[in-house]
Order: sequence, then structure tokens, then C-alpha cells
Amino acid sequence: MSKINEKRAVDLVMQLMAVRGPSCEESEVAAVVVDQLKAIDIPGVAISFDTAHQRTPRPGAIGNLIVKLSGTKKGPRLMLSAHLDAVPICMGCKPKRVGDVIKSADSATGLGGDDRAGVAALLVGLMEVLESKQDYAPLTLCFFVQEEIGLQGSRNLVVSKLGKPAFALNFDGGNPRKLTIGATGGEKLKIKLYGIPAHAGLAPQDGANAITAAGLAIASLHKEGWLGLVKKRLPGARIASMGTSNVGIIRGGNATNVITDFVEVDAEARSHESPFRTLISNAIKDAFVKAASLVTTAAGVAVRAEVEQRVDYESFRLDQNSEAVQRAAATVRASTGAEPEFAITDGGVDANWLFKHGIPAVTLGCGQRNVHTNQETLDVPDFLVACRIAKAAILGE
Repeated sequence: MSKINEKRAVDLVMQLMAVRGPSCEESEVAAVVVDQLKAIDIPGVAISFDTAHQRTPRPGAIGNLIVKLSGTKKGPRLMLSAHLDAVPICMGCKPKRVGDVIKSADSATGLGGDDRAGVAALLVGLMEVLESKQDYAPLTLCFFVQEEIGLQGSRNLVVSKLGKPAFALNFDGGNPRKLTIGATGGEKLKIKLYGIPAHAGLAPQDGANAITAAGLAIASLHKEGWLGLVKKRLPGARIASMGTSNVGIIRGGNATNVITDFVEVDAEARSHESPFRTLISNAIKDAFVKAASLVTTAAGVAVRAEVEQRVDYESFRLDQNSEAVQRAAATVRASTGAEPEFAITDGGVDANWLFKHGIPAVTLGCGQRNVHTNQETLDVPDFLVACRIAKAAILGE
């Protein structure tokens, strides 16, 4: 099993977790990564940023950080990836180690192990290989931006800068011995309801309330089984299709004495079956359009609905016998002496978009627990396992 400098690995991950870097503002953490790369004599010509941030819905400070190395022996190019950004609750984190766990010393903040632990694992793996002076095949490291706001960095990745990797290992949250080889697909909806304003006390009949339309739509979706866990047997199907949906954000209204003239709703639909995901999304759209038409002024003027639907990421599933999965499994065995688990996740990961870009990617964790909360911790033994896996992967073990 690969040995690593454990103290250096822990010091590095703690340094990275303390650096500010919310989505779209990853410059500071990227600068730390670049400094680490230069410290191990990675030439500047091998380090670059793509232009993903120029195509994302929210403008970003930088694009994806890409490190392309030619290696010292022939073989298929391997890609290792992680994401730079962390969720807002992690800003201001003060990492503190307590035994085999790292947590934030400030109980109001998260830790940011998602995904600074992944970033650290990639760097540690590369450091260890270069120090050992062992041969390794062509290698690409990719540090994604804007993962936490819809996988935007990987979605808008400039693939031509990667050097045509044959497969990838994506380091993100959870158990390093669990290989995620498939993930659900997700679709977002932004619904705008335009009502007719009126004085709620003097002339409510002259108004058409956008909040009422939203309430009717949500109630209808709940009653018909299109919210939460969605399970429907489609015509001609032997088994039911499965998915999920949620109405997550509602904005609207200014005063209780005014008939609300505008409401904005954010919703999502997910499923491992792309057609069923679209069916859920369309059911949400249809419910809001219908509900809007039912809410009218006394003169018959109805609330108007506008619905935007956007696929965030397509579902994927790798064959367990594929080269990418088998190589990942062999690396875990070589690094840990344990048999890997195989999993399919109901969340989206950067591997969704890597698969779409033609790069089969297996995702594994780095010991993060309770991510996106102020209870987040990093399990140090599991993090060190992830570092050993990264080193073994680069060496082709």
C-alpha cells in the first residue's frame, strides 16, 4: 500500500479549508493551489485556466484550473479532479484537529472539506509521486469552479485543454472506499407568475393574486403525487419509474393590503431516467400554467405564468466491468487492501458532466461528513486513504 507524508497532508488540507472561496470567487484558493504546484517544480506552462467562468449563469472570477503533465512513461492519460468552491456557511472556517477528526473551531461555520479535502488529495498524490521519482503515465489534474451552484465549472469545461484523458477519478464527498459509478439527472425550473395588483381591502375583486396561483399549483402537485418522492407507472411499463421533485424557493409580495402582482418560484426535478425527469418537470410547468389561468380578476383577467426549464446535468451510469471502473477498483484495493463498494447516487456530481464530455469518471470520497452544515467534520484516516488512492492512481497501481 502507498505510504504518504501524513503530517504534510493534514497540514495542507487544514490550510486549504481556511481559505475563502465561495462559488464564483475561487481566486484565493486557486492561488494557494498554484503556489503548491510551483513549490514542487510544476512548470508554469503546464498550469492554465480555461474560460468556463465566461459562460456560466453567474459571472465568475476564474475558470477551471488545469494542470497537464506529459508523464514519464507511455500509457493512457489519467485525469484526477476535485472542485475549488465551498458553500457559504464554510466561509470564515477555522479548522481544528481533535484526535482523528477535523472540525471548525467556530461553531457557526462549516468546514469546507467539501471539497478542499479533494483538492488536497490531488496535490498530495502528485507531491508523493514526484518525490518518489517513480514513473507515471500522462496526467491531467482539473480543479473545477462553481460546482456547488449546479456543476457549472464542469458543465462549461474547455475539454480541449485536458489532453484527451481516457478516464477520470473525481474526488468529492464521503467514503473513499465507495466508488460512485452513476448519478441522477437534474432539471431546474424558474417560474414567474404575473398577477394583477389591487387594494386588498377596498377592491380585491379587481386583482388577481399571484400567490394564490402558486398555492393552487403546489397543492395540485402534492395531491397528484408530483412533489417529493415521485413514483409513477407509465403506460405500457412493467415497473414504476422513480424520481424526486421540490419547490425550494418562493419570492413575492410586499404588503398584506396589496393583491400580489408577482411571484417567482424555483423548483427542481430529478431522475435516473431522463424521460421521466422531463415528465416530472413538465408536470410542474403544467400545474403552474393551469393554476395561473384559474386565478382571475372579476373582469376575467388571469394571472400569467412564464416557466423556464433547464437541464442542470444528465444522468449517467458506468458499466461495472468497464475499464474506468475496474481500474478505479484496482487502485482502491492496492491502496487500502479492501474491496471497494459500488454506488449510484441521487445527487449530481462533476462526473455527470465529464461523462457527457466523453470522459468516464468514477467518484470517491475523502472523508467528509455532514457537509454543507456547521456540523461538518473531516475524518482524518479516511482523508489519508484518499491521498494514498490519488498517489496509487497516478502510479497506475
